Amino acid sequence: MAIFSKDENTGRSAPRAGGETTLSIVSAGTTVSGDISCAGVLKVEGQIDGSVRQARQVMLAKDGAIRGDVSAHEIVVGGLVDGNVSAADRLELQPTAVVNGDIVTKSIVVMEGARINGTVKMTELALVGRSADGREARVAR
Repeated sequence: MAIFSKDENTGRSAPRAGGETTLSIVSAGTTVSGDISCAGVLKVEGQIDGSVRQARQVMLAKDGAIRGDVSAHEIVVGGLVDGNVSAADRLELQPTAVVNGDIVTKSIVVMEGARINGTVKMTELALVGRSADGREARVAR
């Protein structure tokens, strides 16, 4: 299955159907400046200077960096996060992970070598982004 599909009438790339998971990639050597709101999976191998909100899953590679807050249902960190992390379901910190900020999550896995410079709060209620009117959106489990 390809990431992009073709519209049969025009031959141009068409958005995926609502039921499919989309994958967005910030590749190595790429810097994105600004906040990102992503409904699917976001893989970061480069750098984001801004916050990531409302993603289903965020995967930060060991050489990747996010300089801003990260909110998603599931987050896997292998690189650097300079900001707060909020995972509604699960947070995994790999051996090369560095989080300079506070963490709120329902479930956490911290592998040997990972570093947290902040507080960790385990809760059944986790912040997963902001609604369109700017209010914080929370998910109760």
